[in-house]
Amino acid sequence: YRGLTYFILKQYEQATQDFSKAISLNPQDILAYHSRGNAYYGLGEYEKAIQDHNEVIRHSQQKGFRFAHASYTNRGLAYYGLGQHEDAIQDYNEAIRLNPRDANSYFGRGLAYKAIGKSIEAEREFAKAKELGYDSP
Repeated sequence: YRGLTYFILKQYEQATQDFSKAISLNPQDILAYHSRGNAYYGLGEYEKAIQDHNEVIRHSQQKGFRFAHASYTNRGLAYYGLGQHEDAIQDYNEAIRLNPRDANSYFGRGLAYKAIGKSIEAEREFAKAKELGYDSP
């Protein structure tokens, strides 16, 4: 996909356009939904990101699609961006259930716990993320 190149270059608007074109040509292209959702997140269009990750998750439940874990994590990020911290925590819970070794999901869950004032839980999540190799930017 050319859209992936745009995404890597942080040209999210162009990336969303390319992924949208790919989806119009093949509405079953779950990777395009996943990638467009990530690009929407990059643009701060969290609700659109959630919609695309919902599509990936829906297909995952039907077909065992391998991007389910990543879409739960990324949808959690979008919920966090909207201030919907409880929804973010639920998505991180599911991402961790699917991949208990994903440091990013633990870190994200820690941020969401911190945002709702659960400091002890947040610190536990940050420690687990670090144990799994998370290196904060």
